Amino acid sequence: MRHKNHSTRLGRTASHRKALMRNMAKSFIINDKISTTVEKAKEFKKIIEPLITLAKEDSLTNRRRAIQMLGVHFNMLTTKEARQAKNGDTSAYNDDRKVVTKLFAEIGPKFKNRCGGYTRIVLTKVRVGDGAQLCLIECVD
Repeated sequence: MRHKNHSTRLGRTASHRKALMRNMAKSFIINDKISTTVEKAKEFKKIIEPLITLAKEDSLTNRRRAIQMLGVHFNMLTTKEARQAKNGDTSAYNDDRKVVTKLFAEIGPKFKNRCGGYTRIVLTKVRVGDGAQLCLIECVD
C-alpha cells in the first residue's frame, strides 16, 4: 500500500529533493529562519518538525536518528585536532558537527514544553522573475 507516501515533487528528482531538504534543514538550524517559496516551505515543515521533536530529548539514539535524517558527514580529525577539540577549540570541526550540536543544545530545549508547531510560515513577497510566492519560515518563540 502507498498510504501517506505522497510528497510534492518540486520539479526535482528524488535524490535532488532529499539533498535540497537536508541543506535547507542545516541552514535553518544554523540561522533559525530561511527564506524560500511557499511550496518548498510546506514540504520543509514535514522534515524540520520531527527533527525538533527528536532534539527535545538528548539521547544517543535521537542524535543518531537526527544525523541520519540530516545526512551529516563528519570530517576525520587528526590526533592534534582531537586534543584541541577536547580542550574546547572546535575550529577544526566542519559545519555539520555544529549543526547537530546546536540542534540538541539550543533548539531542542527551547521547545521542551511545546507539543508541536515549532515553526511558522510568513508570506513576504512575490518573486519578480516567475511570480512565485516567497515566504519566511522561522522558529516560533
